[in-house]
Amino acid sequence: MDLNLIGKTAIVCGSTQGIGKAIAVQLASQGARIVLVARNEQKLVEVKNELDTSKGQEHHYIKADFSFPPELKLVVEDYIELNGNIHILINNTGGPAGGLIHEAKVEEFTQTFSNHLVCNHIMAQAVIEGMKEEGFGRIINIISTSVKLPLNGLGVSNTIRGAVASWSKTLANELGQFNITVNNVLPGATNTVRLKSIIESKASKTGQSAEEIAAGMANQVPMKRVAEPEEIANAVGFLASNAASYINGINVPVDGGRTGCL
Repeated sequence: MDLNLIGKTAIVCGSTQGIGKAIAVQLASQGARIVLVARNEQKLVEVKNELDTSKGQEHHYIKADFSFPPELKLVVEDYIELNGNIHILINNTGGPAGGLIHEAKVEEFTQTFSNHLVCNHIMAQAVIEGMKEEGFGRIINIISTSVKLPLNGLGVSNTIRGAVASWSKTLANELGQFNITVNNVLPGATNTVRLKSIIESKASKTGQSAEEIAAGMANQVPMKRVAEPEEIANAVGFLASNAASYINGINVPVDGGRTGCL
């Protein structure tokens, strides 16, 4: 099975921590040249210096804030114009705060739609023509299992994640003829800073301890534990490779079997 990404360039968004960082590390280990994207330049430099260079690749980064789509578009397009085509795009953005959907403010929907769908679209449009020229492309969106089964208490996230999944499927239908695949990876509960924040928030609202909340989450998973970021990254590494050349337009839950639908 060919997982080799030598000679390929991958843009990884949200890549200074958690799942995004794990994906950057994984793709670099497969030989890809990584372009990190995040808003904290110090962390970008730190992660860049940690990446595998044993295949002769040189890694770069782009400092950008997804809260400002026009700025994102400008800096990404400028980077590609100066440095060449991108073969792999990993769209990955931190999720919005939780809450009941009937209590959500309109601004929460519009900001989340901008941060996720609009920015994903900007990134895709920036790389698609180059992928066509290369005759190879992988667009992989890190979303959530909520696109299969909405999660309680995540009203805004459920809504926008579903929109991203529909956008992705439509894009897959359009781009498959160019050997560009578009797929979604759907992490379940994963051991990240964001999960710890969610646990702490639930603990403060319910009066339960953080340990009790964490144990309850793990108990919902058939494997009785949450994922590690590297386990999500392994799925991404496969989908980015030649081994996944005929996998297109799908949602791949990486959740230990928690999602209760086929």
